[in-house]
Amino acid sequence: MPEDETRIAVDIGGTFTDFVSVEGGTLRLEKTSTTPENFADGVVDSIGKSEVDPATADQFVHGTTVVINTITEREGVDCALVTTEGFRDVLDITRSNRPDMFNFKYEKPEPFVPRRHRWEIEERTDQAGTVLTDLDETDVKRVAREIKDAGFETIAVSYLNSYINPEHERRTRELIHEVHPDAYVTLSHELTQEYREYERTNTAVLNSYVRPIADEYLDTLETRLDERGLTTNRYAMQSNAGTSSFAHARSTPIEMVESGPVGGVYGAARIGDRIDEPNVISFDMGGTTAKTSLIEDGEVSIETDYWLESSPRDEGYPLKIPVVDIIEIGAGGGSIGWIDRGGSINVGPKSAGADPGPACYGRGGTEPTVTDANLLTGRLNPEYFLGGEMDLAVDAARDSLEPLADEFDTTVHEAAHGILRVVNSNMTNALKQVSVRRGYDPRDFVLVASGGAGPLHAATLGGKLGVKETIIPRAPGQFSAWGMLMTDLRKDFVRTNVMPFDGDTAAEIATIFADMEAKARDRYASEGINESELVIERSADLRYAGQEHTVTTTVEESSIDGSAIEATIERFHALHEQTYNFRLDDPIEVVNLRLTATVPVPKPSIDETRRSGAVEDAIKATRTVDFDEDGEHGTRVYERDAIPTETPVDGPAVIEEPACTTLVRPAQSFCIDRYGTIHIRYP
Repeated sequence: MPEDETRIAVDIGGTFTDFVSVEGGTLRLEKTSTTPENFADGVVDSIGKSEVDPATADQFVHGTTVVINTITEREGVDCALVTTEGFRDVLDITRSNRPDMFNFKYEKPEPFVPRRHRWEIEERTDQAGTVLTDLDETDVKRVAREIKDAGFETIAVSYLNSYINPEHERRTRELIHEVHPDAYVTLSHELTQEYREYERTNTAVLNSYVRPIADEYLDTLETRLDERGLTTNRYAMQSNAGTSSFAHARSTPIEMVESGPVGGVYGAARIGDRIDEPNVISFDMGGTTAKTSLIEDGEVSIETDYWLESSPRDEGYPLKIPVVDIIEIGAGGGSIGWIDRGGSINVGPKSAGADPGPACYGRGGTEPTVTDANLLTGRLNPEYFLGGEMDLAVDAARDSLEPLADEFDTTVHEAAHGILRVVNSNMTNALKQVSVRRGYDPRDFVLVASGGAGPLHAATLGGKLGVKETIIPRAPGQFSAWGMLMTDLRKDFVRTNVMPFDGDTAAEIATIFADMEAKARDRYASEGINESELVIERSADLRYAGQEHTVTTTVEESSIDGSAIEATIERFHALHEQTYNFRLDDPIEVVNLRLTATVPVPKPSIDETRRSGAVEDAIKATRTVDFDEDGEHGTRVYERDAIPTETPVDGPAVIEEPACTTLVRPAQSFCIDRYGTIHIRYP
């Protein structure tokens, strides 16, 4: 990264908005309260607090929860769906498989577009892209008028097999705009050219549902940034661990659905690479949610079969877009403890959020949260929250927990432990979901923990999971924003075309890859990026003929010919055997061809930061901390930036820094390596 270049990243969380800037070797970190009434205010507040001159910025990267919040809170814009005649009910039919086959009270997810808001059009294309029935243009205009008269400003268009031949969808948009010129129109093939009718349709619908909201937000943000003098290149963090221009984000906002969390996953992968630990479990606990993802051999897993709001009992809603493989649960510092009808303590998914926040914030919150529980057990310093910017009210935290304690006829401290046990159990299950339940041995991985609340729970979770070590990177409280600065510009393309994968189809496969590459170059060119900067990667979803499931296999060769096909087939055999423990001599089929086009951008370096001296000089105080089953201990409190590097320290310990607190349990130990990373080790 050029020494004189300044890059800024801002990540909006449920409770706090995080700011990170890098200028040469200088790292600036800030945290401000998230502003739910207008998220742009929190972004601008963080820039102002940093005292960085916005006019000097060379790049601005932004991660936001606007899209995911709009969906989960059901605050999007009512939209219309236009689909092929006979396929009006695809959103109701969904899939026949259920996540919990013994749930006799199972109900299908409620579609985001009710049946009365769906219109059918006479047209038909087969699976090979051949037009069987021409588009009825008169019918399209009639439907457009009805939609306009009904007051819909946003429309999703999803025709059968448009992924292979999108001409009818394109013409439909032209006709709609003749009748309804101001409408937001989403075409399913512009989001994905992968098959699966239900998934494609739902993706188009959700993009339409959030598009006006995201457009208004980005417009407001750009206006506010202009006023601050930040006029440099602006990029939005996408769910595929890459960034895109604001213009692209406006048209496909659904690609920002996991905009914030993926920065932390990508950052964890880079930390693992720096400390020679390629196998990483990323764990990010913020104010409202906890997110986890598994990184194997340094590679972030990206899938196009993502289900929003899925759980062991509910299937959720499918999105057919590239998303980092993340498990997310409602477990954060602001998650509220409550008692269910069976008399058991639950934590989350409801959160106190940024306003009013946990009871101890003193802003009017009255319900008990995870942060209140951590405060009452001595794990948080009430006078050093956010580096002393905010005093925490111990009495308010105690008052919030008293009803819970009274319900169980126990003490407030025991009620606090109840909340912590439940939230830790929930997060342990999420960590097992991405590791043990997928056949991975946690002993082969390190846990990289981040988020404002992550390091407070990480040592406990790492011990329960059985990982090699727990790693706390520098600036864990702003880690997702830092991870955004480590990403590149990225665009993903996929094309479904089921056919034999052999030498006879090599020319056709090469043509499809060439077409996707041309589209990538055109899209980047529209953003003013020279095609010489592009890095192209290809892969194919392969299977044995007659099978259902595929294995994504890298196509490493740049020239797609018979020898490249044979080399890819050999890689597929090895991957299939690794995944399913067998290989066959059957013919190979390709289902999807994939192409990723990235443009590398300058990144901040992870520099060495050696410190000498005595460990005792880093001790700020000693206070009593209640470790639940490990009992109460007089615990030394350390200032992180004063701890000498490469010096082992025995627990218990509390390590404080302005935006985060790290807890080390009794019998554990820690040291800080030459990169400033905390390594928590287990007995």
